[in-house]
Amino acid sequence: MVNLDSILYKVTRPARYTGGEWNSVVKDWESALVRVALSYPDLYEIGMSNLGLSIIYDLLNKEPDVLAERVFAPWVDMEAEMRREGIPLFTLESKRPVKDFDILGFSLGYELTYTNVLNMLDLAGIPVMAAEREDALPLVLAGGSCTLNPEPMTDFIDLFIVGEGEEVVLEFLEVFRNWKLEGGGSKQELLRKAAQVPGIYVPGFYQVAYHQDGTVASVIPTVTEAKSAIERRIVNKLPAALTCPVVPYLQVIHDRGAVEIQRGCTQGCRFCQAGIVYRPVRERTQEEVVKAVESLVNHCGYDEISLLSLSTSDYPGIENVVNTLLQRYKGGNFTLSLPSLRLDTFSVALAHSFQDRRKVGLTFAPEAGTERLRCVINKGICEEDVLQTIETAWERGWKNIKLYFMIGLPTETSADIAGIVELVHKIRDIGNGGINIRVNASTFVPKAHTPFQWVAQASGEDLADRQQILKSGLKKMGTHLSWHDPQVSLLEGVLSRGDRRLAKVIRRAWQLGCKFDSWSEHYSFENWQKAFSECGLDPYFYACRERSLDELLPWSHIDTGIELNFLKREFERARLEKATPSCRAGVCAACGLHLKQLACQRKYRE
Repeated sequence: MVNLDSILYKVTRPARYTGGEWNSVVKDWESALVRVALSYPDLYEIGMSNLGLSIIYDLLNKEPDVLAERVFAPWVDMEAEMRREGIPLFTLESKRPVKDFDILGFSLGYELTYTNVLNMLDLAGIPVMAAEREDALPLVLAGGSCTLNPEPMTDFIDLFIVGEGEEVVLEFLEVFRNWKLEGGGSKQELLRKAAQVPGIYVPGFYQVAYHQDGTVASVIPTVTEAKSAIERRIVNKLPAALTCPVVPYLQVIHDRGAVEIQRGCTQGCRFCQAGIVYRPVRERTQEEVVKAVESLVNHCGYDEISLLSLSTSDYPGIENVVNTLLQRYKGGNFTLSLPSLRLDTFSVALAHSFQDRRKVGLTFAPEAGTERLRCVINKGICEEDVLQTIETAWERGWKNIKLYFMIGLPTETSADIAGIVELVHKIRDIGNGGINIRVNASTFVPKAHTPFQWVAQASGEDLADRQQILKSGLKKMGTHLSWHDPQVSLLEGVLSRGDRRLAKVIRRAWQLGCKFDSWSEHYSFENWQKAFSECGLDPYFYACRERSLDELLPWSHIDTGIELNFLKREFERARLEKATPSCRAGVCAACGLHLKQLACQRKYRE
């Protein structure tokens, strides 16, 4: 076990590394057959806010012969001390070196954490290249939303789990358990067995060829166990809600209890990867939600609970759930949080019911400044709806409004950007200048498996021009504006739609010192530029190039269950500025999941 007494007093927030939190699980090392280290490759505060990691941690530790512990990326001061003292990367529960575990699992939820994965492997004393690890354990695997295009990380990961992990993780665990009980042969033998499990992708078993123009020519399995298409795993019924999570000692990003009330979304926003890849919608019953909240309050001491969903307003009976919880905890300090509310008067009324006294603020996402562009992205909100919603909020006493927009959207013009300014001006007039408006303008980054996976990302020069229109227009009204660095968005765009040749760029960028790329104080665009140049690859080829609808995309062998023809139809409807109604409206959009007998919103169809 690692001794930290000599270094913890030298670093910021030492509680990031001490473990021992309420509800953390410490098992006997010797009696465990399978030992797993789980990581979100970022700071403790970020990783402990990741619900998916907490679910898998709880799931694995319920297995009698499995030990699961957590490890996060140490901040730069802690890393420096660890390297100086020769202390390897260790887990929180037992303080054992990560290298001693059988499995090291990363949750990849954001592309700009990729260099942190390499840094953590190196700090653990594990070769960053999968090919250099030979038969040595731990087996390095990865799950999370980024595995919908795993190609940029294929040189570093032994296997990927694609899709929802609750079932496939246990199936893989059974394969690993049997392999180990049988004496633990070669890693190749283990990987061949794992590749037969639906949803598991072993990148070393595939050969990728390229055309002379740099596009992908083919992705071909090289062993019989590897499938030509990797099926995204989907749980048909949500498992029991997590009701006894680890409670952090220090404040984390989402410092509250969380209950996932439904998974999936039917709104069909064309820019939203989550809305595509988490289909179909599956809901917990109202009774399950109320019981889960009760358990979180009793077992964790939380006085604030977040009801999670991609579109919370769409949950059937959300009003009844809110009223039931407020009545049950009436008179205390109990607070509800409902992220992802739709921009409508119902959401305002709902928020009013549980924030009547505090009136902290409302957050909405019009996404685009003009009705035309909202049709392009299938947002489904007209300007009248926006203004009516804000007027209702103002009448109910809300004075703080935060609005999320995107810039760089497909077909966007300067008139659409000016439309944001005009819309904010109209909102401001509702309260005669009394509404405090904050605007966030993020950069649109095309994502794999969406109708916009073929479009070109806006260049830095174009984005700068559009940001300037916003800055000058909103400054005149005294409206606060925050925006994303176009250089950071460029890298995100490259990694989100890249192929496996990018692995050498990621490795070189890490060697040049890149890590914590999502943190502005550590992001180095110059180092990334140098890495691309040395590796002979052009970032603009990946981010700012429009693809042909017939091009074989790097992620073409990942089957989300959504038909390619559906994405093409939606892409064409975007060009024609045509909206596609929500599945909840009673019309099936024929996305393809119904063909796989997943009952895609059948109860909303006649």
